[in-house]
Amino acid sequence: MAISLANRAPVTAAVARSPGYWTNALRRLRRDPVAMGAGVFILALIIMALLAPWITPADPFQASMLKRLRPIGTEGYPLGADELGRDMLSRLMLGARLSLFMGVVPVIVAFAIGSGIGILAGYAGGWINTVIMRVVDVFYAFPSVLLAIALSGTLGAGILNAILSLTIVFVPQIVRVAESVTTQVRRSDYVDAARASGASGFTIVRAHVLSNVLGPIFVYSTSLISVSMILASGLSFLGLGVRPPEPEWGLMLNTLRTAIYTQPWVAALPGVMIFITSMSFNLFSDGLRSAMEVKE
Repeated sequence: MAISLANRAPVTAAVARSPGYWTNALRRLRRDPVAMGAGVFILALIIMALLAPWITPADPFQASMLKRLRPIGTEGYPLGADELGRDMLSRLMLGARLSLFMGVVPVIVAFAIGSGIGILAGYAGGWINTVIMRVVDVFYAFPSVLLAIALSGTLGAGILNAILSLTIVFVPQIVRVAESVTTQVRRSDYVDAARASGASGFTIVRAHVLSNVLGPIFVYSTSLISVSMILASGLSFLGLGVRPPEPEWGLMLNTLRTAIYTQPWVAALPGVMIFITSMSFNLFSDGLRSAMEVKE
C-alpha cells in the first residue's frame, strides 16, 4: 500500500499547471507595459479590420485618375491617394483584413497540425520519431522564404494557395519545437510514475503531456505570426498571393513601387503598417513568453 501511494503522489503533484499558474501568468503579462501596448494595438487593428467595410471614410475601390498620387494631408485624402487615385486610408484599413488573415491563419493551421505530429514523435520515440524528424529535416534544408516562393509558384497565385504554402513552411518548425518539449516531458519522473501506476498512453498524454507542452508550443507559434505576415506580404508583392484590385499591404507595396520617387511617403505607408504590425506581434509574443516562465 505504501508503494502504491508513493507512486501516485508524484502523479497528482505534477499534473498540469493549476489555474493559479495561468492567473499568475496573466498578472505578469499585465505588468509588462510593452507587451500590453502591443496587445492593445493588435486588438485595435483586428477590430478595425473586422469593421473596415463599414467605417472606411471612402470607397477603397473608387479610382480617379485626376486625383492619383495625392500627397499626405490632401483634403479628403488624409493619407494621400494611390497610383489610381484611390483613398490610401480606406485601402490600408480594408487591407488589414487580408494581411491579418494571411498572417494568422497559416500559423493556426500549422499549430494544430504541427503540435499533433510533434507530440506523437516526442512521446512515441523510436523509429516513429526518427521517420518524422528526418522528414522535418528535409524541409529545414530550404530557407523559409525560398520554400514559400517555390510552393506558391508551383501551386499558382491566389490566397488559398499562399495560405497552404505558408502552412507547409511553418508545420516543420512547430513539429520540431513540439517534439523537443514532449521528449523532455516524457522523460520526467511524474510520467514514469503514471506508467508505473498502470495509466494508459492516451491518459498520460491527455492528463500530463498536453497540459505541459501546449503552452510553450503556443508561445512559439505566436512568434511566427510576424514572420507569416512578412512572408504573405512578400508573396503578394511578387504576384503569388492576393490579386488586384483587392487591397493587401504587400500588393499595395508592389503597385506603388513606381511612385517611390514622386510620392515616397505615400508609397511607404503599406510597408510601415507591415513593420509596425509584425513588431507588435513580436513584442507581444516576447511578453507572453516572459509571463509564462516559472522561476523555481
